[in-house]
Amino acid sequence: MRALAEFIMRGRMQATLVVVGSAALPLLFWLSAAAGSLVLLRRGLNDALSVLLWAMLPAVGWWYFGEPRTLLVLLGTLALALLLRASGSWARVTVASVALGVVYGLTLGSAFREPIETLATELQKLMPQMLGDLHQQMGEGERARLNALLAPVLTGLMAGLLQAASLLCLMLGRYWQAVLYNPGGFGREFRALRLPPALALPLLAGMLLGPNLGVQAAMLTPLCSVPLAFTGLALIHGLVAQGRLGRFWLVGLYVTLVLFMQLTYPLLVVFALVDSLIDFRGRPARNDGAGSANGEG
Repeated sequence: MRALAEFIMRGRMQATLVVVGSAALPLLFWLSAAAGSLVLLRRGLNDALSVLLWAMLPAVGWWYFGEPRTLLVLLGTLALALLLRASGSWARVTVASVALGVVYGLTLGSAFREPIETLATELQKLMPQMLGDLHQQMGEGERARLNALLAPVLTGLMAGLLQAASLLCLMLGRYWQAVLYNPGGFGREFRALRLPPALALPLLAGMLLGPNLGVQAAMLTPLCSVPLAFTGLALIHGLVAQGRLGRFWLVGLYVTLVLFMQLTYPLLVVFALVDSLIDFRGRPARNDGAGSANGEG
């Protein structure tokens, strides 16, 4: 990966080749977004614009043929890269990704409206089997509301995947930048990611209250969970780096995340919410500081 990053930063022609070529190839749009974010983070918007404009051509072509995700992830990743370059705050970037997810959701809801509604209809048929006795105990109004929420939630899940993909592409670009120009910098940034209560609590409110704000607002539930899940990952990485957890926890975390995402993902969200109030990673530093102030150690 370092060799690829070095090739991208060797010159404008090399960067254009990678960004445009990967955008044109199926399933490599993530590489285009990551390479574009690397150029933007390192050179700034003015210098990177000539490279990024060329990448729009194949992305717009994919949209024309019914595949908007290439352009969405590319533009979304670049927008987050601009925010990161200006603020240097991963907390702001992750929270801002919720707004990006809303844009994704509205676009996908328009582009894939019929397939989403068809899938929601099939899920409605399976709902009695999935919920069992609980479905029978629900009233007609509750069942109708549940059925109405299926399509927006499915749209939110699709948008949430693109939202997470944009964050991952930006992280890859930032990692490449650190490898080339600031070794170890990305690791320190990511492990320090923590959402203060002023940011974490509104995300929790969006997750819980989204479905009550309107049918379409139900997609906020998955979108608001993405920043918290990434923060939960940063918490585990930070505790491992501090030596408070063994490295096997990271292996177990990613294995269970792949195999049992429906269980591990909510736990990451809970960890992030609790950490926003307690600050697990900051407690040892504060304790050491208090000890030094009291003449201990």
